[in-house]
Order: sequence, then structure tokens, then C-alpha cells
Amino acid sequence: MTRSLLLGCIADDFTGATDLANNLVRAGMQVVQTIGVPRAPVSDVDAVVVALKSRTIPAAEAVAQSLAALRWLKAQGCGQFYFKVCSTFDSTPQGNIGPVAEALLEALGADFCCVTPAFPENARTVYKGHLFVGDVLLSESGMRQHPLTPMTDANLVRVMQAQSRGRVGLVDHAVVRGGPERIRARIAQLRSEGVRLAIVDAVADADLLALGAALRDAPLVVAGSGVAIGLPQNHGLAPRPEAAALPEPTGLRAIVSGSCSVATQGQVADFLACGGAARAIDPLQLADDREGLVAATLEWAAGELKEGPVLVYSTADPGSVRAVQQRLGVQQAGALVEDALAAIAKGLVQRGVRQLVVAGGETSGAVVQALGVEQMRIGRQIDPGVPWCHAAAPACDAQLHLALKSGNFGSADFFRKSFAMLA
Repeated sequence: MTRSLLLGCIADDFTGATDLANNLVRAGMQVVQTIGVPRAPVSDVDAVVVALKSRTIPAAEAVAQSLAALRWLKAQGCGQFYFKVCSTFDSTPQGNIGPVAEALLEALGADFCCVTPAFPENARTVYKGHLFVGDVLLSESGMRQHPLTPMTDANLVRVMQAQSRGRVGLVDHAVVRGGPERIRARIAQLRSEGVRLAIVDAVADADLLALGAALRDAPLVVAGSGVAIGLPQNHGLAPRPEAAALPEPTGLRAIVSGSCSVATQGQVADFLACGGAARAIDPLQLADDREGLVAATLEWAAGELKEGPVLVYSTADPGSVRAVQQRLGVQQAGALVEDALAAIAKGLVQRGVRQLVVAGGETSGAVVQALGVEQMRIGRQIDPGVPWCHAAAPACDAQLHLALKSGNFGSADFFRKSFAMLA
């Protein structure tokens, strides 16, 4: 008998979708992640995460894509819906978090939802409505220099209000600490005052578990991946090994990195320091001869793959990124690199790579599209927010293991650790 979908999720980027699916699996749900809105029903899982690439596109387009995903999920009979945003709340004064959240609320006939990017296990906490990354405010973290969504204000009530039509309120930590009933009482109060969206504080997993229980009957949750640990308990589910089972790994190993985040810069440096075979991609050279550079990179990789994992990267410091953007333009530079890295990833799989790590949300989106991936089964966690997945790659007639890593996630030794874990 096919079981009903308990949770339908819409994620605004591909690595964020995997991050969410990872936490649901860890808490006991069996999960499939789809790349874009599926063409056919998905069965015999507890949750589906629809991965979109809508974080930085125009708000109207993000709303349209998200509503299309919602319509499909509603048709599958989902009981609750989850709009997954970045744990650093990546957005601009125009959106896309506020516009999408309000459009989903309207489509569901609902008038209120809670919003929190908190994920304490990954050093993302919210206190008095302010988002901290590690020990510093969001506005003092590396996100203040993000090339597309620079985050210069840590006050999420203020950030959310700037991009929302409805009123934005706060469920502060004193309430959250009081447990599910106090959270529900505060939600009822805010709704009576005409508040439509409420930022929720969370500084520990216990806060997320309490919030998850309080949101048992909520039509919509808007959050990073953290709240996901508190939702499966509402359905009597608990952590279980079979939820994360994947086929045995085979084939060659490679890493493709397009993220320029501080965390990924450290991971590239660690791989290089340990003597790993690596090749940097220069965007300016790409602009002059994309086809030649892609072909040369694949030829280089063919001679190295049998010795161990290879790394192909465009990761660079903010100064270098700005110099390229000034010459090529922000959008053109990003699209050029993503397209080339996706072509390289496809070429690597065609040459026998069956264990592939991809760093960066935009890069991950480009790679899975180039491979023709439509669905991924979610497996064991490598680091908080990043699991191994298994997928068919029709464009290469291959089955492979994929790890799609958000730029800001993972320890310094993530690249090396990921393959060791899979082995």
C-alpha cells in the first residue's frame, strides 16, 4: 500500500534542499529530493523536497516557480508544507523570502506562519530576532560580502519586514524556552494583532524540537533546515538506520567547487595542502576560450583520476571575485563559471566518476541539470547539512553518489572526509 506524503517541501536552492532532506532523514523520515517540479508522482516515502533555483532570480519568477511546486505537492496529498530558505537568510530588500512566503500562505488559504533560519548544530542561531553565524552577527560575518545577496543587517524582523506586505513579529527565546504550549499561545496572540509572519528565536536543538511540536498543525513552515529535526516526531517517527540506506559506492572520485565562501576556501586549501590533485579554473580564460579550457581540464583529470580524487575549482577570495565581476559583469561571470563547471562535471562522470562532491548552491544546480538528475535518494550525513545522495544521471547513462555542499557548510577537511565516509 502506498503511504501518504506527510510533508511537502519547496527549497530555494539545490544544496539547501539537500540540507533539509538530510535533517528529515536523520529524524527518521524516508525522503526523495527532486530537481525541479517532478513530472510524475513519487511514492513510498514520507517527504518530498522539491529543489528550485529561485533564491536570486526576480521575485515574480521565484513566486511562480514556488507556486508550481506547491500545486504538485498538494496534488500528492501532502499534509504540511515547508518553504526552505538559507540558514544565513540570503535575500535582498525585494525578496525572495517574503514574497514567496506570502504567496504560499495565500495559496494555502492561511494567514500566518513562523520563520526561522536557526540551525544551532551548524552554528546558526537566532536571539531576540538577530541571526548569529558562529559567535558573530550575520552582518559581521563573511555574508556581508556575498556577491549576490550581501547581508548587512542581522535583525531578521527588519529584514523580513522590508520584503513583506504583511506585518512581521517575533517569538522570542523566553517564549520558546517555555515549550510548545507557550509558543502556540504567542502565535495566537500575534495572529490576533494582525501579524502575518513571525521570526522565531532558537539557540539550541531543544528550541527547534519545541518549535516543531508547536507547529504540528501549521499549514506552512518557513525556515532553514533546522526546524526539520522537530517535525517527524509529530508523526511518531524517530531516527532509524534504514531511512538513510543507499547502494554501495563504485567508480572514480572527483570534486567540483564553484563556491567562494570562506568555508569552501578553507576546504580547497586543505585539499591542496594534503597534496591532492587539483586544477583551478580562471574565469577570464573561460571568457576567451571556454571549450578549450573545459577540454584541457578533462584531459588533465583523465591522467589523475586513477590515483585518487581530483579537484576542479573556481573558488577564490572576495577581491579576486570582484575583479572578475568588474571585467565581465556579475551575472555573466557567474553564469560562465557555472556552465563550465557543469560541463566539466558531466565530462568527469562520462570518464567513470561515480562519487562526486559539488560545492556551492548555484554550481550544484548547474551540475545536476547537466547530468539530467531528476531525483535523489538521501543517505548518511557527512557534516551537518550535507549528506551523501544516490541518483541516476541519464545524460551520462550512469548511477552515482552525489554530495551537494552549500558553500558555507562543512569542516576544513570536508573533501577528504566525504570520500573516507563513503568508503
